[in-house]
Amino acid sequence: MNIRLVEVFQQKNVSHRGIAASKQSFSLRTIFINPEHVVCMRSDELMSNRLDEGLLPENLDSRQEFTKLYINRGQSGLDVTVVGGPELVQKKIDEVKAQQKTVLKG
Repeated sequence: MNIRLVEVFQQKNVSHRGIAASKQSFSLRTIFINPEHVVCMRSDELMSNRLDEGLLPENLDSRQEFTKLYINRGQSGLDVTVVGGPELVQKKIDEVKAQQKTVLKG
């Protein structure tokens, strides 16, 4: 069973002439993560700094925390930053694992 999280991602900024724009722009989107593939998670202070600088969407509270998740993809990994502190994300993972039922072979 997957968990639903909100990812903070950097949008690709391209000007009308195809040249990359210099200003960073971030947005939010819903993602679903398989908790069995999460290898590590830690607080993402860089994203908190970006929030303080006003680079993140305005609907986020200034006290918001962020977590960087490291997800196993076999040969390579995937890093995503999600809204919420590591404790909150761990709580969601624990809730999903508690809901999973084990089927006994009889």
